[in-house]
Amino acid sequence: MFDLFYPFDWLSTQLVEALGLAVESPLGSSLHFFFYDVPKVLTLLVVISFGIGYLQSFLSPERVRHFLEDKRRLSGNVLAGMLGAVTPFCSCSAVPLFIGFLKAGVPLGVTFSYLISAPMVDAIAVFLLWTLFGLKATVLYILFGVGLAIASGYVIGLFKLEKWVAPFILQGQAATASGGTIPTMALTSEQRWKEAQFQAVEILKSVWLYVVVGIGIGAAIHGYAPTELISEWAGPDNPFAVLIAVLMGVPLYTNIAGVLPIAAALVGKGMALGTVLSFTMAVTALSLPQMIILRRVLQPPLLALFIGLTTVGIIAVGYLFNFVIRDSVPIT
Repeated sequence: MFDLFYPFDWLSTQLVEALGLAVESPLGSSLHFFFYDVPKVLTLLVVISFGIGYLQSFLSPERVRHFLEDKRRLSGNVLAGMLGAVTPFCSCSAVPLFIGFLKAGVPLGVTFSYLISAPMVDAIAVFLLWTLFGLKATVLYILFGVGLAIASGYVIGLFKLEKWVAPFILQGQAATASGGTIPTMALTSEQRWKEAQFQAVEILKSVWLYVVVGIGIGAAIHGYAPTELISEWAGPDNPFAVLIAVLMGVPLYTNIAGVLPIAAALVGKGMALGTVLSFTMAVTALSLPQMIILRRVLQPPLLALFIGLTTVGIIAVGYLFNFVIRDSVPIT
């Protein structure tokens, strides 16, 4: 079967051997992982970002906001969760849109569904997941991630907690209550092409360092981390592995493109896939910078409820994933 990424594999092997190292040695294995994954992931990132950028030139943030304004309860949560899954924003980038949605009068629970879904499940992540873990794991990740966003947002919406939103947000809602329509602006094919190029370049500029650092960490794990130790404390036989992974993920901050190479290395060392993806979800949906920004617009009780619901949901997803996929998925 033709391997699309064979040139990267061949080049990484040549580089390792040119350094006088055996690919099977710990250092050689780490360097091979690094030399192979950096161009592979960055190439995928550029190509996928361009394609998604072209498609998203038909859907502006203003249109998304306007589309969600009149939605209520479960239908709004479902739409917000799905829209979050097709917009390429990290957790901190999604917060300004979250604030804009609230100011525009989008229901609180609906905005939370978007806030959870956007950094955790996006189109770029889907393609990267597919190349790393295969179709089955990718589909399950999407279903569990979007489902978590919908359920958490719906529960928050049931409690009607708008009183715990910062006053300036509520004032903004009053100021925009008269509404209005979003003007339409048809772009030419050339403009859409340029917009896609711009988005691909901007995404690459904003995430390349995270990707390289993440691959570097993944390479170190791949070459040096003892398989027995990882299997012991985070393998499928440890009932507390998912809890440990989530607690480890919360203090970190990266986007999903940066954390996926680490996830691939951990799975390769024997960590259960659900445990690894719980770690990934915690890093992308519960990062400390995101919590700091959200504290400016949410009072502590509402922020605590958001953190609690999301944490419980991520832990539940990890255990469900481990139950559905008992064995680690081979890395493709």
